[in-house]
Amino acid sequence: MPDLLWDDVKSFFAPDLMGSLPDVRVPDTSVEDWQAVLDLVRSQGWSCEYSEDGVAVRLPRAADMLARGEGADVLLRVWPVPGFLVIFRVYEAGSVDFDVDLRELQGQGGVDVLCRLLRAMGRRLGKPVLLSPESDPLHPVLGFDVGADRVVLLGDPQVM
Repeated sequence: MPDLLWDDVKSFFAPDLMGSLPDVRVPDTSVEDWQAVLDLVRSQGWSCEYSEDGVAVRLPRAADMLARGEGADVLLRVWPVPGFLVIFRVYEAGSVDFDVDLRELQGQGGVDVLCRLLRAMGRRLGKPVLLSPESDPLHPVLGFDVGADRVVLLGDPQVM
């Protein structure tokens, strides 16, 4: 059974309401958590591309990546499935931040793909993974709940 049903959450997948690129965040992380994310990408065989200041380079260890991120534009692009891009923005060790494109996540299939990603990350890190409207990280609407071991609603969907 899916964690969330499209009919219950479709307003949270509406780009005009949430922004095209809502923010996803894992708070209270460390260098080790970032390394666990990199290890997850590798172990799942997800396609990825790492770049510094727009130049694609070999994916480093998390500590090196975070050190470079202080003075460079560091991005990690990951495709957990074809047609679904996740963009990790390497700002600091204290949170894992990434964007997803809601236009790639429409219908029940899109909900399921997003839930699989949030579950995989949450389980690997043992931490909540929170999705918020674009540029509004203090108001998450759904996320991986560690205790429930599933993705849950954190806000009330608007009736559409």
